[in-house]
Amino acid sequence: MGTLQATGGTAGPTSHTYFSQRLRLHYLDWGNPDAPPLLLIHGNRDHAHNWDWVAERLRDRYHIVAVDLRGHGDSQWSAGASYGVSDYVYDVAQLVHQQQLAPVRIVAHSLGGMVASRYAGTFPENVTRLVIVEGTGPPLVPPEQRPRPAERMRRWIEAGRSLAGRQPRRYESLDAAYRRMQEANPHLSPEQARHLTIHGANQNEDGTYSWKFDNYVHAGPALDLSPEDVRLLWRNIDCPVLLLAGGESWHRDEIESGALDAVFADARHVIIEDAGHWVQHDQLDTFVELVSDFLGDGET
Repeated sequence: MGTLQATGGTAGPTSHTYFSQRLRLHYLDWGNPDAPPLLLIHGNRDHAHNWDWVAERLRDRYHIVAVDLRGHGDSQWSAGASYGVSDYVYDVAQLVHQQQLAPVRIVAHSLGGMVASRYAGTFPENVTRLVIVEGTGPPLVPPEQRPRPAERMRRWIEAGRSLAGRQPRRYESLDAAYRRMQEANPHLSPEQARHLTIHGANQNEDGTYSWKFDNYVHAGPALDLSPEDVRLLWRNIDCPVLLLAGGESWHRDEIESGALDAVFADARHVIIEDAGHWVQHDQLDTFVELVSDFLGDGET
């Protein structure tokens, strides 16, 4: 199976590494360094090449950087299995700082949206536009319905023990992994599924294939910011925010309910029909048009 080829004979991105908390992390750079920076952040169990189609269409207007979060893609796994949202925020902060990307526009999907919104709430002066795709996290649960700290700690320890004995799933061939990719998202075209599989899997020594992400990304942190504290961070965001959701996703209900209106100073909402969780894949043309219009004309 071949990989996606850049249109018009243009070169693809270059691969780079940087360090955060002693981890060697990876990102893709699409060139055009004199243009305004645009940072792309993928979701859980995904990778930077998730954005290749979007980057191809926006690379002439922006200096695009797509990061592999720790434990994902070609970034190093955390030796201590630390994969809390705050850990990812730290890594993004390091990338923006080290590569001098601020002020930066950010487009982020799912887990990446949770990371990006916390980063923008912590460093509002560094973010000029923020697009969150299916990435505001689970619905707010009343405090009395949440597990108590001791129960949460027990669950976290038990999850860690379970993951310690869990071996990465092995596929007999890249085609088998490709079929699994198609099952996970029926909206994907064969070309998209092949491309994501090729960049998202490694071949094992015995010839089988496994996904690149660390199984411990399933566990999450023992304790995290409370939902109320997360929303306080969101209130610090002073740049325009675009919230996107797929019409086939539960995020649709949350956006349409207006529950998020009170926590973002300047937010607009768009539901993209005939799309599930991976809106940027399922309705690429519509997604790029909306995001392109929102991000502006490319001027800093």
